[in-house]
Amino acid sequence: MPSLSVHNLYKSFVDKVLFENMSFEIEKGDKVGFIGANGVGKTTLFCIINGELSPDSGQVFTSSETTVGYMEQHACTHPERSVYDELISGFQYLIDTEAEIERINALVGQQPTDENIERQTALIEKFERQGGLTYKSRTRSALIGFGFTEDMFSMPTGKLSGGQRSKLSLLKLLLSKSNFLLLDEPTNHLDIASVSWLESFIKDFKGSMLIVSHDRYFLDSVTNKTIELEHKKTIMYKGNYTEFRAKKQAYLDSLKNKYENDIREIKRIESIVEQQKRWGRERNFITAASKQKEADRIKAQLVAPDSELETLHMRFEPKRESGTDVLIGTGLSKSFGEKKLFSNLDFHIRKGERVFIIGDNGCGKTTLFNMLLGKVACDSGMVDFGAQVDIGYFDQMQNNLDLNKTALDEVWDSFPNLTETRVRTCLGSFLFKGDEAFKPLKKMSGGERARVSLLKLMLGDYNFLLLDEPTNHLDSGSREQLEKTLSEYDGTMLIISHDRYFINRLATRILKLDQSGFTQYLGNYDYFLEKCADSSEHISKAVLKEKEPNVYQLEKQQRAKERKRLNDIKKLEQLIERLDGEIDELNQELRSNEIAADYERLMELTTELEQKQDEQERAYEEWAELNR
Repeated sequence: MPSLSVHNLYKSFVDKVLFENMSFEIEKGDKVGFIGANGVGKTTLFCIINGELSPDSGQVFTSSETTVGYMEQHACTHPERSVYDELISGFQYLIDTEAEIERINALVGQQPTDENIERQTALIEKFERQGGLTYKSRTRSALIGFGFTEDMFSMPTGKLSGGQRSKLSLLKLLLSKSNFLLLDEPTNHLDIASVSWLESFIKDFKGSMLIVSHDRYFLDSVTNKTIELEHKKTIMYKGNYTEFRAKKQAYLDSLKNKYENDIREIKRIESIVEQQKRWGRERNFITAASKQKEADRIKAQLVAPDSELETLHMRFEPKRESGTDVLIGTGLSKSFGEKKLFSNLDFHIRKGERVFIIGDNGCGKTTLFNMLLGKVACDSGMVDFGAQVDIGYFDQMQNNLDLNKTALDEVWDSFPNLTETRVRTCLGSFLFKGDEAFKPLKKMSGGERARVSLLKLMLGDYNFLLLDEPTNHLDSGSREQLEKTLSEYDGTMLIISHDRYFINRLATRILKLDQSGFTQYLGNYDYFLEKCADSSEHISKAVLKEKEPNVYQLEKQQRAKERKRLNDIKKLEQLIERLDGEIDELNQELRSNEIAADYERLMELTTELEQKQDEQERAYEEWAELNR
């Protein structure tokens, strides 16, 4: 029996239907990624499975052996509660039983009746059977085992970092003995080291999981199935996120091809019907009626593919070209009181590079950006920007937005030379349609505010982008659009990110930050992992040294290789488009009445069509290989 079964679930709020006829099953041991655009109802489904909400119709079944545990997107919702009290609250059933035992003990002392004594005995046996004698010691041991010192036991959870709160929430699930976990954005606020810890935990977990996440690298690492919620319905695919993307595209292509073939077949049959009617004999009318039934049968089974969801449409274009040397930092250091963030920080960013900075939470990445922007003074060292460098900054905290303004006013006030029509058009490209342009920022979600910040960044025409966690709050579709846009950007980028999929797609160089400075990796995230695995210390603590000429040559070769890849992609897209036109012309000629009577010409056109289709298929394969 499956651990979880969902049958024909329907849920709506006011006049908005979130999902309908939703059905799927999760087997024991499955680790399932649950994906979809922001606002489609993923968290609502979790609340239904967990019993916090009721569906309008449909049912959720769990096996008798399934115990559901839910880790909410916003961990530790009682910021005043201490670390110890937050964790031990997972044993509320034991705490309640313990209080009831104390009450019955007092009652037995006053009224030692057989009924009270039997009740006392039953409660004590239940308490011991459920682990009541050890739950407090287990709580303390678990906290220490997960890196919480005894000094932190009394600390309010509101003072913990995002990563610490996530760990605490996971720890509650572990101690609850749940064997089916609902994880809602579990990697939020975690640095890369903490996410790696979480991946190991999930891989070792023997139960089942349903995981909502926009972290595609994480989903690739831990899931064996993927469910997508789109157009109010779900489809399950075997495989992780990358496998899901490939299978979904193949599925959509097959649906589209079948629909187009059915439409062509209907038109062909109906043309025969019309021809038979024109001939006007009795047997022609019989043939026409039979053919019309055949066309009607195809029409009844005709399924039009769902329209594609709207996505961001953006393009970053620098208004001018910078010099070769974009940014040089020498001997930078920063401390706050006794806390040292980093020292001896040296780096050199050149035109066209896509450099990513990674490191543990709190190591000083955002502080470094604020130093580059002149918002924070460095303790020592020097920052030097090159000639004609125009800086655009994406702030992960979105402090550059006035939350009292509407989306329209925020953008227009920043670029007053633009016309209202131009601003409204740009807002529409970033999915702010109609009245949504007049929505106050303070009423927007984090993802909506991120889109406003990205739009302002696009309109600035900068040639050097400082991006601090730009994919935070964006759903998977928006992240992919941002990746595509930045891969086509001609300027220079310095990016802070924990999004490993994002890093893998874009990075030409990675700088790992710690107290000693930068460690450099000349490649993407997979290259970084490979070098870490080769290192005896896992991650080298060596300070980034001044690059030797051969290293610079290697970077030039890498940039030249990337330019060639993009050029080859462009040529293949032009070839595919040209072949599309030629294939359409051949199909039109094949459908003409003259060709039907000319066998030799028919064979000639058919052979040519197959050759064109084969050539286009090879072009698609090359295009897909270059876009990996």
